[in-house]
Amino acid sequence: MQRIFQFFHPLVWIILSGTIFVRTASFMAIPFLALYLHNELQASPLLIGVTIGIAPLFSTFGGLIGGYLTDRFGRKAVIIITVFIWSLTFVGFASAPSAVYFVLLNAVNGLCRSFFEPGTQALMIDFTEDAKKRRLFSVRYTAINIAAVMGPLLGVWVASLSSPATPFMITGIMYALYGVFLLVVLNRYEMKQKRLSSKHQIQTILSAVFHDQKLLLFIAGGILITVGYSQFDSTLPQFINMTVEDGVKLFSYVIVANSITVLAFQLPLTVVSERISIYSSLKIGVVIFAVGLFLFGVSDSSWMFIMSMIVFSVGEIFCFPMMNAVIEEIAPEDQKGTYLGASQFKNIGGFIGPILGGWLLTASINYMFAIISVIMLCSIFIYNRAQRLT
Repeated sequence: MQRIFQFFHPLVWIILSGTIFVRTASFMAIPFLALYLHNELQASPLLIGVTIGIAPLFSTFGGLIGGYLTDRFGRKAVIIITVFIWSLTFVGFASAPSAVYFVLLNAVNGLCRSFFEPGTQALMIDFTEDAKKRRLFSVRYTAINIAAVMGPLLGVWVASLSSPATPFMITGIMYALYGVFLLVVLNRYEMKQKRLSSKHQIQTILSAVFHDQKLLLFIAGGILITVGYSQFDSTLPQFINMTVEDGVKLFSYVIVANSITVLAFQLPLTVVSERISIYSSLKIGVVIFAVGLFLFGVSDSSWMFIMSMIVFSVGEIFCFPMMNAVIEEIAPEDQKGTYLGASQFKNIGGFIGPILGGWLLTASINYMFAIISVIMLCSIFIYNRAQRLT
């Protein structure tokens, strides 16, 4: 056990533990946002799609700015300020009187995530040796999925005891507590970050980033994958609700099935993936992802949805940690945050996906998941192109 905790720097383990805490809070509320809007505020499928999609849209553009700010002014300040703003956003979710307010609030939610994620990832990279970085992304992803097991079940339980808005309020309180914790802990460690000098203006950095053809191809492939993955918390809960009785409860089980699958197979599949190239891991993941997504479209019972999610989750294990690892690998030493922030442009797919899915849900529900599966598979051609670049 001691060897495990010595594998990473203590601050890395603290951030990973904090990831479990705040992601548990987030998973109490955000996965049920579409159902909350539909059941409590009677929002239309299109408005739900816009609301869900606005977060990744703002995350897309905010990530680049947030990544630059962490490189230029320091990880600590950006992370702590963001967490407190995030806390207020969830309090806003709990008290918003109509669905229209949720569009604005979820935009701020996406912006906060785009500042927080590159900052915390870059902070952990600062304290991790090169040989351990690929494993770091896998362990971080495991931490997220530990939270994804607990969060949805807690959210359903809390909502059943009080009201559907309560999980949002509790999430806001938990984020505020985490902000206070970080304020204390981060002041105890000397930051190892190599900051950008003042002569590196944001315009110069952005120009350099967007002339990196390999990065642009990674972003393009990520957009297509995210179009598919975004159905998880936009059209999938609505589709389940339309297909089976007590869809809210089944969707919570489907989320838990996703998380348990990732937790159970993350370590063995990570060991396997480390023996093959990052590109091979990505392409294997895309194929399995697409198969799982297609199976959702032909599911008509609880067990079929759960089995489809297990397939979907195996694809997730291969794809997501590697999507971040390849970005870190090509990033200059003093621009880790900026490159990780630029990679958030893949979240454009998270904006397009719910809107496309929301339209297909009403226009062509029988072929919705098949169409989106084909879109995901197209990312393989983009990764093949990136692989040919030196």
